[in-house]
Amino acid sequence: MNLKDKRVLVTGGDGFIGSHLCETLVGNCAHLKATVLYNSFNHHGWLENVSSKQEMEICAGDIRDSDFCNQIMKDVDVVFHLAALIAIPYSYNAPSSYVQTNVQGTLNLLQAARTQGVDRFLQTSTSEVYGTARTVPIHESHPLQAQSPYSASKIASDALAFSFYSSFELPVVIVRPFNTFGPRQSARAFIPTVISQVAVGIKEIKTGNLSPTRDFNYVKDTCKGFVEIARSEKVLGETINIGSGKEISMEDLLHLILDLMNADDVKTSLDPQRVRPQKSEVERLLADSSRLVELTGFSPDYGLKDGLSETIEWFLNEENLKQYKAGQYNV
Repeated sequence: MNLKDKRVLVTGGDGFIGSHLCETLVGNCAHLKATVLYNSFNHHGWLENVSSKQEMEICAGDIRDSDFCNQIMKDVDVVFHLAALIAIPYSYNAPSSYVQTNVQGTLNLLQAARTQGVDRFLQTSTSEVYGTARTVPIHESHPLQAQSPYSASKIASDALAFSFYSSFELPVVIVRPFNTFGPRQSARAFIPTVISQVAVGIKEIKTGNLSPTRDFNYVKDTCKGFVEIARSEKVLGETINIGSGKEISMEDLLHLILDLMNADDVKTSLDPQRVRPQKSEVERLLADSSRLVELTGFSPDYGLKDGLSETIEWFLNEENLKQYKAGQYNV
Protein backbone atom coordinates (compact mmCIF):
# COMPACT_ATOMS: atom_id res chain seq x y z
CA MET A 1 0.00 0.00 0.00
CA ASN A 2 1.34 3.40 -0.96
CA LEU A 3 0.48 5.84 1.84
CA LYS A 4 1.28 8.76 -0.45
CA ASP A 5 -2.12 8.19 -2.03
CA LYS A 6 -4.01 7.72 1.23
CA ARG A 7 -5.96 9.89 3.64
CA VAL A 8 -4.78 8.90 7.10
CA LEU A 9 -6.32 9.23 10.56
CA VAL A 10 -4.25 8.96 13.76
CA THR A 11 -6.31 8.70 16.94
CA GLY A 12 -4.45 9.83 20.03
CA GLY A 13 -2.27 12.19 18.04
CA ASP A 14 -1.79 14.30 21.17
CA GLY A 15 0.00 11.47 22.98
CA PHE A 16 3.61 10.33 23.17
CA ILE A 17 3.76 7.77 20.36
CA GLY A 18 0.88 9.41 18.48
CA SER A 19 2.66 12.75 18.15
CA HIS A 20 5.82 11.07 16.86
CA LEU A 21 3.77 9.00 14.41
CA CYS A 22 2.12 12.17 13.12
CA GLU A 23 5.56 13.69 12.56
CA THR A 24 6.55 10.56 10.63
CA LEU A 25 3.41 10.60 8.49
CA VAL A 26 3.34 14.30 7.59
CA GLY A 27 4.40 14.53 3.97
CA ASN A 28 4.13 10.75 3.55
CA CYS A 29 0.38 10.60 2.95
CA ALA A 30 -2.18 12.53 0.91
CA HIS A 31 -3.85 14.04 3.96
CA LEU A 32 -3.25 13.57 7.69
CA LYS A 33 -5.96 13.95 10.30
CA ALA A 34 -5.15 13.61 14.04
CA THR A 35 -7.50 13.43 17.00
CA VAL A 36 -6.80 15.09 20.34
CA LEU A 37 -8.85 14.82 23.52
CA TYR A 38 -11.20 17.81 23.75
CA ASN A 39 -10.42 20.39 26.44
CA SER A 40 -11.61 23.94 26.98
CA PHE A 41 -8.05 25.31 26.68
CA ASN A 42 -7.82 24.22 23.03
CA HIS A 43 -4.55 22.51 23.95
CA HIS A 44 -3.36 19.84 21.55
CA GLY A 45 -1.10 17.90 23.91
CA TRP A 46 2.29 16.92 22.51
CA LEU A 47 1.26 18.09 19.05
CA GLU A 48 1.93 21.59 20.40
CA ASN A 49 5.62 20.61 20.22
CA VAL A 50 5.48 19.31 16.65
CA SER A 51 6.79 21.81 14.10
CA SER A 52 4.67 20.29 11.32
CA LYS A 53 1.44 20.73 13.29
CA GLN A 54 0.09 23.16 10.68
CA GLU A 55 0.35 20.48 8.00
CA MET A 56 -2.29 18.24 9.59
CA GLU A 57 -5.98 18.52 10.36
CA ILE A 58 -6.54 18.39 14.13
CA CYS A 59 -9.90 17.19 15.45
CA ALA A 60 -10.74 17.65 19.14
CA GLY A 61 -13.21 15.22 20.66
CA ASP A 62 -13.55 11.95 22.54
CA ILE A 63 -13.59 8.44 21.05
CA ARG A 64 -16.14 7.43 23.70
CA ASP A 65 -18.63 9.43 21.63
CA SER A 66 -19.86 7.42 18.64
CA ASP A 67 -21.01 10.52 16.75
CA PHE A 68 -17.51 11.97 16.98
CA CYS A 69 -16.05 8.71 15.69
CA ASN A 70 -18.42 8.67 12.73
CA GLN A 71 -17.57 12.27 11.93
CA ILE A 72 -13.78 11.88 11.96
CA MET A 73 -13.89 8.64 9.95
CA LYS A 74 -15.36 10.31 6.86
CA ASP A 75 -13.07 10.32 3.83
CA VAL A 76 -10.41 8.25 5.63
CA ASP A 77 -8.48 5.40 4.01
CA VAL A 78 -6.10 4.27 6.76
CA VAL A 79 -6.60 4.40 10.54
CA PHE A 80 -3.80 4.25 13.10
CA HIS A 81 -5.76 3.79 16.35
CA LEU A 82 -3.57 4.85 19.29
CA ALA A 83 -6.04 6.74 21.51
CA ALA A 84 -6.20 4.97 24.87
CA LEU A 85 -5.73 5.24 28.61
CA ILE A 86 -2.39 3.55 29.20
CA ALA A 87 -1.14 4.18 32.75
CA ILE A 88 -1.17 0.86 34.61
CA PRO A 89 -1.26 2.30 38.16
CA TYR A 90 -4.22 4.55 37.33
CA SER A 91 -6.09 1.52 35.99
CA TYR A 92 -6.14 0.17 39.57
CA ASN A 93 -7.98 3.33 40.65
CA ALA A 94 -10.30 3.84 37.68
CA PRO A 95 -10.88 0.55 35.84
CA SER A 96 -14.26 1.60 34.43
CA SER A 97 -12.58 4.54 32.66
CA TYR A 98 -10.31 2.06 30.89
CA VAL A 99 -13.26 -0.02 29.74
CA GLN A 100 -15.09 3.08 28.49
CA THR A 101 -12.11 4.47 26.57
CA ASN A 102 -10.14 1.41 25.50
CA VAL A 103 -13.01 -0.98 24.85
CA GLN A 104 -16.07 1.15 24.05
CA GLY A 105 -13.95 3.76 22.30
CA THR A 106 -12.36 1.12 20.10
CA LEU A 107 -15.77 -0.37 19.33
CA ASN A 108 -17.03 3.07 18.26
CA LEU A 109 -14.11 3.48 15.88
CA LEU A 110 -14.47 -0.02 14.46
CA GLN A 111 -18.15 0.56 13.77
CA ALA A 112 -17.36 3.87 12.08
CA ALA A 113 -14.53 2.33 10.04
CA ARG A 114 -16.85 -0.46 8.89
CA THR A 115 -19.54 2.04 7.89
CA GLN A 116 -17.08 4.22 5.97
CA GLY A 117 -15.27 1.30 4.32
CA VAL A 118 -11.67 2.12 5.30
CA ASP A 119 -8.78 0.35 3.52
CA ARG A 120 -6.79 -0.47 6.66
CA PHE A 121 -7.38 -0.29 10.44
CA LEU A 122 -4.29 -0.62 12.64
CA GLN A 123 -5.29 -1.49 16.20
CA THR A 124 -2.59 -0.56 18.71
CA SER A 125 -2.07 -3.25 21.33
CA THR A 126 0.61 -3.57 24.04
CA SER A 127 3.08 -6.19 25.22
CA GLU A 128 1.37 -5.95 28.63
CA VAL A 129 -1.36 -8.26 27.29
CA TYR A 130 1.13 -11.15 27.49
CA GLY A 131 1.69 -10.73 31.23
CA THR A 132 4.81 -12.30 32.71
CA ALA A 133 6.45 -14.35 29.98
CA ARG A 134 5.84 -18.10 30.14
CA THR A 135 8.21 -18.69 27.22
CA VAL A 136 10.75 -16.34 25.65
CA PRO A 137 11.10 -14.74 23.26
CA ILE A 138 7.38 -13.96 23.26
CA HIS A 139 5.68 -14.96 20.03
CA GLU A 140 2.29 -13.54 19.04
CA SER A 141 0.77 -16.94 19.94
CA HIS A 142 1.80 -16.56 23.59
CA PRO A 143 -1.18 -16.81 26.01
CA LEU A 144 -2.75 -13.50 27.02
CA GLN A 145 -2.79 -12.76 30.75
CA ALA A 146 -4.72 -9.83 32.20
CA GLN A 147 -2.49 -8.87 35.13
CA SER A 148 -3.93 -5.34 35.38
CA PRO A 149 -7.22 -3.66 34.45
CA TYR A 150 -5.26 -1.84 31.75
CA SER A 151 -4.04 -5.05 30.11
CA ALA A 152 -7.53 -6.55 30.43
CA SER A 153 -9.01 -3.58 28.56
CA LYS A 154 -6.42 -3.93 25.79
CA ILE A 155 -7.01 -7.67 25.46
CA ALA A 156 -10.72 -6.90 25.06
CA SER A 157 -10.16 -4.15 22.49
CA ASP A 158 -7.80 -6.35 20.47
CA ALA A 159 -10.41 -9.11 20.49
CA LEU A 160 -13.05 -6.69 19.26
CA ALA A 161 -10.79 -5.55 16.44
CA PHE A 162 -10.11 -9.12 15.36
CA SER A 163 -13.81 -9.95 15.56
CA PHE A 164 -14.54 -7.18 13.04
CA TYR A 165 -11.95 -8.72 10.72
CA SER A 166 -13.51 -12.17 11.08
CA SER A 167 -17.17 -11.15 11.10
CA PHE A 168 -17.29 -8.18 8.72
CA GLU A 169 -14.03 -8.45 6.73
CA LEU A 170 -12.85 -5.11 8.10
CA PRO A 171 -9.15 -4.91 7.04
CA VAL A 172 -7.68 -5.00 10.55
CA VAL A 173 -4.13 -5.63 11.74
CA ILE A 174 -3.17 -5.65 15.42
CA VAL A 175 0.13 -3.92 16.14
CA ARG A 176 1.71 -4.92 19.46
CA PRO A 177 4.65 -2.66 20.45
CA PHE A 178 6.87 -3.63 23.33
CA ASN A 179 8.17 -0.93 25.69
CA THR A 180 8.57 2.29 23.72
CA PHE A 181 10.60 5.23 25.05
CA GLY A 182 11.81 8.60 23.86
CA PRO A 183 11.16 12.36 23.98
CA ARG A 184 7.70 13.39 25.26
CA GLN A 185 7.07 10.15 27.13
CA SER A 186 4.83 10.49 30.18
CA ALA A 187 6.49 10.86 33.58
CA ARG A 188 4.55 7.77 34.66
CA ALA A 189 7.16 5.69 32.79
CA PHE A 190 10.51 4.56 34.20
CA ILE A 191 12.94 6.19 31.78
CA PRO A 192 11.54 9.76 31.96
CA THR A 193 11.18 9.39 35.73
CA VAL A 194 14.88 8.64 36.15
CA ILE A 195 16.14 11.16 33.58
CA SER A 196 14.01 14.04 34.87
CA GLN A 197 15.04 13.48 38.49
CA VAL A 198 18.73 13.40 37.59
CA ALA A 199 18.35 16.42 35.28
CA VAL A 200 17.05 18.68 38.08
CA GLY A 201 19.86 17.64 40.40
CA ILE A 202 18.11 15.19 42.73
CA LYS A 203 20.78 13.04 44.36
CA GLU A 204 18.54 10.28 45.68
CA ILE A 205 16.03 9.27 43.08
CA LYS A 206 12.93 7.22 43.77
CA THR A 207 12.13 4.09 41.81
CA GLY A 208 9.78 1.14 41.83
CA ASN A 209 10.73 -2.54 41.47
CA LEU A 210 14.06 -2.88 39.64
CA SER A 211 14.05 -6.63 39.03
CA PRO A 212 11.67 -6.91 36.00
CA THR A 213 13.15 -7.06 32.50
CA ARG A 214 11.79 -5.26 29.46
CA ASP A 215 12.35 -5.08 25.70
CA PHE A 216 12.87 -1.35 25.02
CA ASN A 217 12.40 0.31 21.65
CA TYR A 218 13.11 3.89 20.64
CA VAL A 219 9.96 5.72 19.57
CA LYS A 220 11.24 6.45 16.06
CA ASP A 221 11.70 2.72 15.49
CA THR A 222 8.23 1.99 16.84
CA CYS A 223 6.75 4.53 14.42
CA LYS A 224 8.80 3.06 11.59
CA GLY A 225 7.30 -0.32 12.46
CA PHE A 226 3.76 1.10 12.31
CA VAL A 227 4.38 2.61 8.88
CA GLU A 228 5.99 -0.55 7.47
CA ILE A 229 3.02 -2.60 8.70
CA ALA A 230 0.58 -0.15 7.10
CA ARG A 231 2.41 -0.41 3.78
CA SER A 232 2.52 -4.22 3.70
CA GLU A 233 -0.06 -6.19 1.74
CA LYS A 234 0.54 -9.34 3.81
CA VAL A 235 -0.64 -8.24 7.26
CA LEU A 236 -4.45 -8.31 7.25
CA GLY A 237 -5.85 -10.32 10.16
CA GLU A 238 -2.39 -10.61 11.72
CA THR A 239 -1.10 -9.66 15.15
CA ILE A 240 2.44 -8.31 14.90
CA ASN A 241 4.98 -7.58 17.64
CA ILE A 242 7.32 -4.60 17.40
CA GLY A 243 10.34 -5.30 19.59
CA SER A 244 14.12 -5.42 19.61
CA GLY A 245 14.54 -9.03 20.75
CA LYS A 246 16.78 -7.78 23.55
CA GLU A 247 15.95 -7.43 27.24
CA ILE A 248 17.42 -5.44 30.10
CA SER A 249 16.52 -5.32 33.77
CA MET A 250 15.25 -2.08 35.22
CA GLU A 251 18.27 -2.03 37.52
CA ASP A 252 20.74 -2.35 34.65
CA LEU A 253 18.77 0.25 32.69
CA LEU A 254 18.94 2.62 35.66
CA HIS A 255 22.73 2.33 35.82
CA LEU A 256 23.03 2.77 32.06
CA ILE A 257 21.08 6.04 32.26
CA LEU A 258 23.20 7.24 35.19
CA ASP A 259 26.37 6.44 33.25
CA LEU A 260 25.15 8.31 30.16
CA MET A 261 24.27 11.32 32.35
CA ASN A 262 27.58 11.19 34.24
CA ALA A 263 25.62 10.80 37.47
CA ASP A 264 27.42 7.93 39.19
CA ASP A 265 27.11 9.73 42.55
CA VAL A 266 23.30 9.48 42.49
CA LYS A 267 21.74 7.02 44.92
CA THR A 268 18.37 5.30 44.62
CA SER A 269 15.62 4.42 47.05
CA LEU A 270 12.53 2.26 46.73
CA ASP A 271 9.25 4.19 46.73
CA PRO A 272 6.47 1.77 47.80
CA GLN A 273 3.79 3.69 45.87
CA ARG A 274 5.70 3.00 42.64
CA VAL A 275 5.60 -0.78 43.21
CA ARG A 276 2.83 -2.77 41.53
CA PRO A 277 0.80 -5.34 43.48
CA GLN A 278 2.77 -8.60 43.45
CA LYS A 279 0.42 -10.58 41.20
CA SER A 280 0.06 -7.63 38.84
CA GLU A 281 3.77 -7.13 38.20
CA VAL A 282 4.92 -8.36 34.79
CA GLU A 283 8.35 -9.79 35.52
CA ARG A 284 9.70 -10.41 32.03
CA LEU A 285 9.01 -9.18 28.50
CA LEU A 286 11.15 -10.11 25.50
CA ALA A 287 9.80 -9.88 21.97
CA ASP A 288 9.91 -12.31 19.10
CA SER A 289 9.62 -9.92 16.15
CA SER A 290 10.29 -12.48 13.43
CA ARG A 291 6.77 -12.04 12.04
CA LEU A 292 7.35 -8.29 11.65
CA VAL A 293 10.58 -8.93 9.75
CA GLU A 294 8.99 -11.64 7.62
CA LEU A 295 5.96 -9.57 6.62
CA THR A 296 7.59 -6.16 6.21
CA GLY A 297 11.38 -6.52 6.10
CA PHE A 298 11.60 -4.15 9.09
CA SER A 299 14.93 -3.42 10.76
CA PRO A 300 15.46 -0.91 13.60
CA ASP A 301 17.59 2.20 13.15
CA TYR A 302 18.43 2.74 16.83
CA GLY A 303 20.13 0.74 19.56
CA LEU A 304 19.21 1.26 23.20
CA LYS A 305 22.16 3.60 23.92
CA ASP A 306 21.48 5.70 20.82
CA GLY A 307 17.83 6.13 21.74
CA LEU A 308 18.65 6.94 25.36
CA SER A 309 21.20 9.54 24.30
CA GLU A 310 18.64 11.36 22.12
CA THR A 311 16.06 11.11 24.90
CA ILE A 312 18.45 12.51 27.52
CA GLU A 313 19.40 15.36 25.20
CA TRP A 314 15.72 16.24 24.77
CA PHE A 315 15.08 16.22 28.52
CA LEU A 316 18.11 18.40 29.23
CA ASN A 317 16.50 21.18 27.19
CA GLU A 318 15.09 23.51 29.84
CA GLU A 319 11.87 24.16 27.92
CA ASN A 320 11.15 20.43 27.76
CA LEU A 321 12.22 19.62 31.30
CA LYS A 322 9.97 22.24 32.88
CA GLN A 323 6.93 20.33 31.60
CA TYR A 324 7.77 17.54 34.08
CA LYS A 325 7.36 17.53 37.88
CA ALA A 326 10.57 15.68 38.73
CA GLY A 327 10.46 13.75 41.98
CA GLN A 328 6.67 13.65 42.17
CA TYR A 329 5.03 10.31 41.58
CA ASN A 330 2.90 10.53 38.44
CA VAL A 331 0.19 7.89 38.30
